[in-house]
Amino acid sequence: MSQAVETATLGGGCFWCLEAVFLDVDGVVAVESGYAGGHVDQPSYEQVCDGNTGHAEVVKVQFDPSKIGYRDILDIFFAIHDPTQLNRQGNDVGTQYRSVIFTHSEAQRETALQAIRELAAEGVYDGQIVTQVLPLEGNYWPAEAYHQNYFAQHPEQGYCAFVVAPKVAKFRQKFAHRMRGA
Repeated sequence: MSQAVETATLGGGCFWCLEAVFLDVDGVVAVESGYAGGHVDQPSYEQVCDGNTGHAEVVKVQFDPSKIGYRDILDIFFAIHDPTQLNRQGNDVGTQYRSVIFTHSEAQRETALQAIRELAAEGVYDGQIVTQVLPLEGNYWPAEAYHQNYFAQHPEQGYCAFVVAPKVAKFRQKFAHRMRGA
């Protein structure tokens, strides 16, 4: 692994889904579920679920740019959630489930905006992409310990079996070349 590790902070519905996928990606060094973009310091899961904190459920993805680029991370992100659903993903409804990219630099911001423009121009989605692109500005809080690595620890739990597992399977099929050990 190279010395330089970069970070992407992404929200696309329940953080369990995104975390499970990115833990499988070659070049990803660490994934942490958390909350970002709101006005409450150190929010609890219950507070975020109430929808009044302004936070989104996100994952902080640390990756080795010599193995996988930021744009590749975004390509995976856009493939595993529906960026046309405003403040929801499927049955998960509320601003905490919004599609959002929290950027760590101007270069990330430009890359994210370019990715959205290209997806829109290609007509990949039937609807308009509503993904927000916002600077993180230190507004990130790790989720509680029991949320970390949740899918791996609870694959038979209902939500994991019916919502997370299909997203992981979709990633593995579409991005087999990006999986660890591929």
